[in-house]
Amino acid sequence: MNRFATTNDFNFIYGLYMHADVNPFLLYEKMDMASFEPIFQDLLANDLLYIYSARDEPTGMFKFINLKHRNAHIAYLGGLAIDPAFSSKGYGFTMMQEIIQLGKSKNLLRIELSTAVTNLNAIRLYEKSGFEKEGILRKYTCLKSENRFVDEVMMAYLY
Repeated sequence: MNRFATTNDFNFIYGLYMHADVNPFLLYEKMDMASFEPIFQDLLANDLLYIYSARDEPTGMFKFINLKHRNAHIAYLGGLAIDPAFSSKGYGFTMMQEIIQLGKSKNLLRIELSTAVTNLNAIRLYEKSGFEKEGILRKYTCLKSENRFVDEVMMAYLY
C-alpha cells in the first residue's frame, strides 16, 4: 500500500536514504539527521514523498512529482528504494504496480525516471514493470563524495 509520508516516517526515510547499499543510487549525499531534516520537511510540505508498506510495515519509499503546464500529463518518479531487509521478496514489483495505478488514478499518460546505468537490479525491475529505456543521460549525477559523475538511463512507462 502506498501512502503519503508523515513526520513519523523521518527515521525510516533517513535510514533508507543514508543506507550504504541504497545511498549511491539516490539524490542526496550522506549527511547527518540535522542536515537531512529540512530536505525531508520540504518533501512533506510539497506532498512529494510516499511510503510503501507491506503488512503494515514501512518497506519502501519514492517521490512522485507531477509536472505542470504542457507536461501536466507526466510524473517524475524518483528516490525509489526498498529497504534492503526486504529486497528480493517481490515488494519492489508490487510497489511499482501500485505506483503505475497511482499514475492512472491521476490520469497521467507517462511516468518517467532515471537510474544509474550500473544499477542493474533497478533496471530489471523497471523493465519487468513495463518501463522502457529511452536513452542515456551522460555525466548526469555527480557523486561529490567520490569525485565522479554517473551516467543514467532514462526510462518511461506510457499508459
